[in-house]
Amino acid sequence: MILVLGGYGNFGARICRALAGDPHIQLLVGGRDAQRAAALTSTLGHGAQGVGIDLHAPDFSHRLRQWGVQLLLHTAGPFQGQDYSVARAAAAAGAHYLDLADGRRFVCDFAGALQPTFAAAGCTAITGASTVPALSSAVVAHLCAGWLRIDSIDTCIAPAQTAPRGRATLAAVLGYCGEPVQVWDGGQWQSRRGWAQPAAVHFARLRTRRGALCEIPDLELFPPHFQVRQRVVFRAAVEVPLAQQVFAGLAALRAHGLMVQPARLAGLLNATARTLDFLGSSLGGMVVRVAGLDAQRQSARRAWHIAADHDHGPEIPCMAAILLARRLARQQTLPVGAFACMGMLSLEDFAPEFARWGMVTDLVEEAVVAAGHGA
Repeated sequence: MILVLGGYGNFGARICRALAGDPHIQLLVGGRDAQRAAALTSTLGHGAQGVGIDLHAPDFSHRLRQWGVQLLLHTAGPFQGQDYSVARAAAAAGAHYLDLADGRRFVCDFAGALQPTFAAAGCTAITGASTVPALSSAVVAHLCAGWLRIDSIDTCIAPAQTAPRGRATLAAVLGYCGEPVQVWDGGQWQSRRGWAQPAAVHFARLRTRRGALCEIPDLELFPPHFQVRQRVVFRAAVEVPLAQQVFAGLAALRAHGLMVQPARLAGLLNATARTLDFLGSSLGGMVVRVAGLDAQRQSARRAWHIAADHDHGPEIPCMAAILLARRLARQQTLPVGAFACMGMLSLEDFAPEFARWGMVTDLVEEAVVAAGHGA
């Protein structure tokens, strides 16, 4: 039995649609609004059930055990500012746990906080089963297989303007807009401002966009995990330049103390974003660039690109959780304990999901440039 918490939301509903037809899975779609959960399950079939449940309820763990939940898949973000009570409730109920978290502190502190709890329960807990760090780390591992040294990792995600977006996602983004972000740059930790000073990023199948710094777990996890010598940067590049300028402007206001909480504008910006759709398209994507020393001791620079058309980009953050949920449903072995989602999946594991949605990938050998050059 798998319970998808937040199962009728932007990402949760996509995961439910992917899992509902799996013969190994009994699916519960959970959220505070039982009617919305039931409405989604009526379209899913395959015995899926909708349930009303509040993750803050004192009997939350008891209800998980009562329903026989074997895996709790938490999609009810934003995760910035959340504690680990949902994961602890899963462990208390004897259930495995997955989430789509991309909040830096939530993901980076997860294993240290929950390893003893899940080890004692004999269960698996994985955070960040999403674009970051699950897919991003799989891409880096693929690009740098056999390398002797990694000097830099530069990643940029480029959402399509017309793709469905959620208020929770926008609130998470605005939460660090203009805030100091610690970045591994020049071989040391340095402070940069979130969403400030956007720079040009080139893509294989998208037009060049300007991307700005995002506060995500990769910034902290990748330098030690991949032993990166010089730089790890993650940017986001929205399609419409005006929107990118708005974020940069908000970052400047926050940096100068003229706006305390940009996240309060999430509802307004989410509601008005559609007015800019005529300036954009349904094509989004992502690029990961690495530079270092390959197995032949030659300087190397590679890039992996993915292009997702027809507003299918939001399927990408769901893929890692779907793949891992299927593994657990088939009782395939995953390590016991609590982990950030790195090394759990290979890039090849994602290939069938990319194909399902008509996504196109490119691996490009790029000209070697001087160390410290950006994406």
